[in-house]
Amino acid sequence: MFFGPFWTWSCAILLTSSLTCAVSVAVAASSEPVNVVVTIPVLKDLAEQVGGPYIRVTSLLKGYENEHTYSPKPSDLIAVRKARLLFEVGLGLEVWVATLVKNAGSASLMTITTSKGIGVIRDDQEPVAAHHSPGHEQGNPHVWMDPENAATMLRHITDALIEVDPDHAHQFRQNQAAYLVRLDRIRAELSERVRRLPDRRFVAHHPAWPYFARRFGFEIAGTIQAQSGSEPSAIHIQQLIGTIKKQRIRAVVSEIQLSQKLPELLAKETGVRIVVLTTLPGGLPQTETYLDMLRYNVLQLANALEAA
Repeated sequence: MFFGPFWTWSCAILLTSSLTCAVSVAVAASSEPVNVVVTIPVLKDLAEQVGGPYIRVTSLLKGYENEHTYSPKPSDLIAVRKARLLFEVGLGLEVWVATLVKNAGSASLMTITTSKGIGVIRDDQEPVAAHHSPGHEQGNPHVWMDPENAATMLRHITDALIEVDPDHAHQFRQNQAAYLVRLDRIRAELSERVRRLPDRRFVAHHPAWPYFARRFGFEIAGTIQAQSGSEPSAIHIQQLIGTIKKQRIRAVVSEIQLSQKLPELLAKETGVRIVVLTTLPGGLPQTETYLDMLRYNVLQLANALEAA
């Protein structure tokens, strides 16, 4: 059977179109953003600063949720199952992550502990080398409250993104370098603001603030809850009231993620000023990014100490 030139020409067009479509689909697939899951909003912001349009980030916690008492939802399991990378803080902060990852059953998922290599603070305020065995004996996990530690976390995030998406390594490194400049600038700005304060002491609601205080020059005069989720004894509260009165402490730093019952009790008994801050971006208005959160926390506390 003879099909003629027209048939040959038509087949060539169809073949070319098919190849073009196949190439287009392949290119589209290769340019899809990398799915990333993070445990807390701090890591979401840091990842997005580096990854830009090349990643799609889901944070399991919102800014107003408590990272210590969080319980994963069914939607979290789905998000982890679809992800290529999962960023956690580590140091016993997210005790629920291991089970979540196991239940997701994704063989291609990489879990990155961003606190690796950071010198952590014990409850007794003594710096120790970071390590990653299970349990709170690892030290205080709120390392991101110090921008110097956030810079280390950012480097772990950058390295992981380059590993899974080497085609955009140059952009990731550029974004990292630009953000580190911004981070250093705001650290210097806020440190200068605190330096002018004659009194930098405060009582903390729970132990989320040692890294923050050490970096910016504040002093923690006492803590209401020694551990998150634990209720202080009546004796401890009375001792705090005595400390606040005797030392004339001007502020109690609480957090939007916690109940305000105990700080309000101290305020009623002593007249101390309550400053409600946030340890997570998005917990309060004007704290949508990590840098916004740092600025808000430092300025609100500094202004409260001056006003008191």
